[in-house]
Amino acid sequence: MPLPSSLPKAELHLHIEGTLEPELAFELAARNGVELPYADTEELRKAYLFDDLQSFLNLYYSLMRVLRTEDDFTALADAYLTRAAAQGVRHAEIFFDPQAHMARGVPMGTVVEGLWRALSTSEERHGISTRLILCFLRDESAQSALLTLEAARPYLDRITGIGLDSAEVGHPPAKFREVYEAAAALGLRRVAHAGEEGPPAYITEALDVLGVERIDHGLRALEDPDLVARLVRDRIPLTLCPLSNVRLRAIDTLEEHPLAAMMDAGLLCTVNSDDPAYFGGYVGDTFHAVREALGLGRERLRELARNSFVASFLDDDEALRERYLAEVAAYTFPES
Repeated sequence: MPLPSSLPKAELHLHIEGTLEPELAFELAARNGVELPYADTEELRKAYLFDDLQSFLNLYYSLMRVLRTEDDFTALADAYLTRAAAQGVRHAEIFFDPQAHMARGVPMGTVVEGLWRALSTSEERHGISTRLILCFLRDESAQSALLTLEAARPYLDRITGIGLDSAEVGHPPAKFREVYEAAAALGLRRVAHAGEEGPPAYITEALDVLGVERIDHGLRALEDPDLVARLVRDRIPLTLCPLSNVRLRAIDTLEEHPLAAMMDAGLLCTVNSDDPAYFGGYVGDTFHAVREALGLGRERLRELARNSFVASFLDDDEALRERYLAEVAAYTFPES
């Protein structure tokens, strides 16, 4: 069964810095006078072979050096939106990592204004509605997260929520209780990475201590039956990233991914691309890959697409959500 990229879907777990393709990296490096330690784009692509999460993060943060101006962030977002539209994305909730840029002397305003220039017109130009989610780096201090939230205050009209990413092990969610409480008081939506490399207890902690509404990854939830029952009962969405899980060695092969078992258990699963430039595929590619590896039928794929809109932060525009859900329901898969 062919899977056209036109199946309508939302992407809820997407790091905009992780969409930096080698070609754009070299273009921005030349523009900004940044020397990259690679001869060409082919050599850089070969560097996208990782042993684990930390080796990926080392390259990820190193390449961010090419992002300097508003125009750079606009170009980055535009490139993603163009690719996403071609793969059926109708709504995208986009993560960004301001601490990684501010540490290099790039102000919060440069990042947000540059991204917003692309996002504010994405419905007209790409047919994609968007939301922006500010992520804190969990391997930085809790105080740094608080200062980052304070720096974001002038831009909160453009930021829907907060998240928590980067190296999980050794950085439990409770470390960020104070900043999540502050964000909740500001009316921001709350998500967090949990249960990717970290244990299922991190998922529980993110729910209980941080008050998150959605779990990013949640891969290891099945290890705790009580947690599964809670996630099912409360309809807590999981933003799974199967290609990322394999590339970062959380799962040995895609055929071993628990996505189908998680859906069988009644979990509200979504499929996303995470850092697609680095992990070998955008979200349409990910749908195709899990269909092939796990033997997912048409209605399972439709369920994943429907879940993505149900789990989205479109509460402020229920008419738009219903329109997207109607598109999913009406979608006709091509014949084999």
